[in-house]
Amino acid sequence: MTQRINRRQFNQALAAAGALSALSPFGIVRAQASKLKVGVLLPRSGVQALIGQSCQKGADLAPAVLKQVLGVDIELMSADTESNADVARTRAERLIQEGAHALVGAFDSGHSAAIAQVAEQRGVPFIINIAAAPQITEQGYKFVFRNFPTAPDLVRNGLALMGEIFRTTNTVPRSAVFMYVNDTFGQAMAKGIGFTLPKLDFLPFKVVDTIPYDPAARDLTVEVSKAKASNADFLMLVCRLNDAIVLRREMVKQRWNPMGIISPGSPGLYEEQYTKALGKYADYAICNTVWYNPKSKMTGIVEREFKKLFPKDQLYFHGTNAGYTYDAIMIAADAFRRAKTTDAKTLADAIRKTDIPVANRMSLGGPIRFNPKGQVEGNLSAAIQNLKGRPSVTLPVEFQEAKVVFPSPDYKRA
Repeated sequence: MTQRINRRQFNQALAAAGALSALSPFGIVRAQASKLKVGVLLPRSGVQALIGQSCQKGADLAPAVLKQVLGVDIELMSADTESNADVARTRAERLIQEGAHALVGAFDSGHSAAIAQVAEQRGVPFIINIAAAPQITEQGYKFVFRNFPTAPDLVRNGLALMGEIFRTTNTVPRSAVFMYVNDTFGQAMAKGIGFTLPKLDFLPFKVVDTIPYDPAARDLTVEVSKAKASNADFLMLVCRLNDAIVLRREMVKQRWNPMGIISPGSPGLYEEQYTKALGKYADYAICNTVWYNPKSKMTGIVEREFKKLFPKDQLYFHGTNAGYTYDAIMIAADAFRRAKTTDAKTLADAIRKTDIPVANRMSLGGPIRFNPKGQVEGNLSAAIQNLKGRPSVTLPVEFQEAKVVFPSPDYKRA
């Protein structure tokens, strides 16, 4: 039986429909989304696989933690970039086609730059978890955001911590040999060091040689031999993971024992595989880099979930990787909570207005706020040193888990 409505009921229904259609483009009425679909792009295979897998752990624990702390439902859509920028681009396209409301990734600067182009063209928010090449946020993009320091910021913070290491240990190294991977990230770091180091008169050393190398290299005999011949007091290193292992093994083989290895800000030295592969030879390497705050409430919450998901693993082997990946997804979730919609432009506007206080973030730094370029400023670095088989915060003192050791105990002993 057909139910008739009177003129008054008809006019009320028509007015309601008009009001609803005004809320959405093209007159399409959209219900508020109940969950946010986040496409996570990471190099889980290929030359950077181990680091990508480490980042993935931070992504995997995010939905449960964010449901607890923000009351937001997150659905992860994970894709493997295969350590290849072209693959990263095509996988980003595919995730968007499959319904991702936002993208997170991609650890590598070259991969992230490729994804940024796709995100901007498609009008989908992209939050960079880890990638330091400064040019990514210099393109005037409206949908690209980065909660990670640029290479110049990493360099500035890393070199300042070197000065703190030397003051704390009462050492005065006079020379360094600088070795770095010649990929997008390494070149950006090298440029930053070349620009910044001459201006820092509080650092006592000079760079006596600079040696770039391929991050996929399986033999660094020539490069290490050249570095050893420089007679530098210590090795300043910008590396990845696999090459860091190859390089350290070659140092042992050639019996080169400088005062130590210090990175001004790069992955590799604090990774679990570095310690597993090298054993005692992994100890005493120092990386001045972004890290999680070991004393924050948020880190405690994340660590409990980490232990549930990965009972045989330790969060400290995934400090930067898991921490910054979690924080990137948290930024997306926080924006979704405030925007109450998955509409891309509205979500991007909400991300732009992010203001997450220090107490609510996992990584070291100030409040998470984006500048007009989509870049977070004020992320802090810590001196992470491998001691007794685990990476530990040694400086700044207020976050210290162990005292820094420099020079290495095997300095010039061989």
